[in-house]
Amino acid sequence: MTPADRPDPAGPRTAEVGEASGPDGPVEPVEPVDTVELTPTASELLRKLHAAHGPLMFHQSGGCCDGSAPMCYPAGEFRTGRSDVLLASLAVAGVEEPVPFWMSTSQYELWRHTRLIVDVVEGRGSGFSLEAPEGVRFLIRSRLI
Repeated sequence: MTPADRPDPAGPRTAEVGEASGPDGPVEPVEPVDTVELTPTASELLRKLHAAHGPLMFHQSGGCCDGSAPMCYPAGEFRTGRSDVLLASLAVAGVEEPVPFWMSTSQYELWRHTRLIVDVVEGRGSGFSLEAPEGVRFLIRSRLI
């Protein structure tokens, strides 16, 4: 493990919505985007996951397989960097802190003209997302804006 791979002892860095973030701080801020929402089913699952795991975060990359699906992790467990954009800090009723929704910049370029709707469907994904043991997975539905 190199020093760059070690977690910051002060905890994960926070970013403003619409800000690209790197290990050296903010880089090339993008326009703020208010285009992520949760279905009631997704909110319910997030409350359950929060009760079991504490603060949460989403990250959606552009990888293969389920890499283009939103993955839910304990907050700060997935390290964001220069190639990620914070799209939203989602308010979930019954969850004290907002749930940040990060997306890789390459995915953002493809999805930037859509409203992203985080939903839940039956079936396990093939990633490390926290909902996998529940027999469901998060899924993005979209609508052009």
